[in-house]
Amino acid sequence: MNIDLSILNNKRSKLFIVLFGIFLTNAIVAEIIGVKIFSLEATLGFQPLHLQTFLGTWDINQTAGALNWPFVFITSDIINEYFGQKGVRRVSYITAALVAYSFLVIYGATLLTPAQFWLDVNKGDNNFDINVAFGKIFRQGLGIITGSLFAFLVSQLLDAYVFHSLRKVTGGKKIWLRATGSTVVSQLIDSFVVLGIAFVLFGNWTIEQWISTSLNNYLYKFTIAIILTPVLYIAHNVIDRYLGEENVG
Repeated sequence: MNIDLSILNNKRSKLFIVLFGIFLTNAIVAEIIGVKIFSLEATLGFQPLHLQTFLGTWDINQTAGALNWPFVFITSDIINEYFGQKGVRRVSYITAALVAYSFLVIYGATLLTPAQFWLDVNKGDNNFDINVAFGKIFRQGLGIITGSLFAFLVSQLLDAYVFHSLRKVTGGKKIWLRATGSTVVSQLIDSFVVLGIAFVLFGNWTIEQWISTSLNNYLYKFTIAIILTPVLYIAHNVIDRYLGEENVG
């Protein structure tokens, strides 16, 4: 049986595979670690702000999943640039399905009966139960999964639409405008919707906690999007050189 592998030698195909790999990896990692809420001030060695606002006390707390999420939307922008909305939709749907699959596998792993020696060697002096900790960390609730997948799909499809619309208006120029513009709109949805569904609708957060944490996530993503703008230009230049005659975008 002869198998035609010529498609794997096509530069655009290779580019799509690499970009999809970066997109998928960062999305899955962000979804898994997103259950942790960390204090930015304490992480950097400062005391929490405890800033008093009309929403109550405001500290710079955000989800750990926000850390590498900028790599998701910058990769999404690059995919949109070279493969259009159809390319972004395709990777978004596949990624959402694989994220759901990952949650199912991880949840199944938390149900497995632990080996006694594994419990014993990890007890320490405080009788620590590593299996309980494993379950607490990885057994994300239905709310988190639902919120994550819904927000992910909506924000990605919205990002692709805004990016493509701005590309048509600018005639393919001003990459910074369409990249930043699409991020401003799409990540506003992602930052607020996922936490709202996961921790307010299905959880026990207060409205104040939801708004402040969501706003911190959004401001972080917006700031990083601006900082990473030069990276987008560099990537664009490198890809154009790599594709050469195959570059039709």
